[in-house]
Amino acid sequence: MRILNLTQHAATAEQVADGVIELREDAKKYVRELLTFDKIPSKEELNDRAHNLSLFACTYDIIPDDDGMNELHPNAVMLGGAPFFMGTLERWCQSVGLVVLYAFSERESVDTVQADGSVIKKSIFKHKGFVEVS
Repeated sequence: MRILNLTQHAATAEQVADGVIELREDAKKYVRELLTFDKIPSKEELNDRAHNLSLFACTYDIIPDDDGMNELHPNAVMLGGAPFFMGTLERWCQSVGLVVLYAFSERESVDTVQADGSVIKKSIFKHKGFVEVS
């Protein structure tokens, strides 16, 4: 499966090993812009952004050739972002034939006691697989 990373975060090495494709920097910037909300969005704005992201995802060139023609496109997306946006984005991605996935991680919490007695808590996320949206 060719899974396009449609989140604002870099894919982990484990996710890349599982088929996640990291975006080129210009494309990552575009995706971040569409996933970032600075004010409460209208239904129309959510719909427009989801539509644009889904079309972007299904036509993204994984391996562009010298003529600019597509050799490979993603067939799945890894989503993540504002919960109020994910349902709309899921539906649009599915409407263009993309499989929608969410990363499943195991969280490990590590507490480190400092010299002054304070504790620094660190969460380590270990990729375990994907959950497919039906």
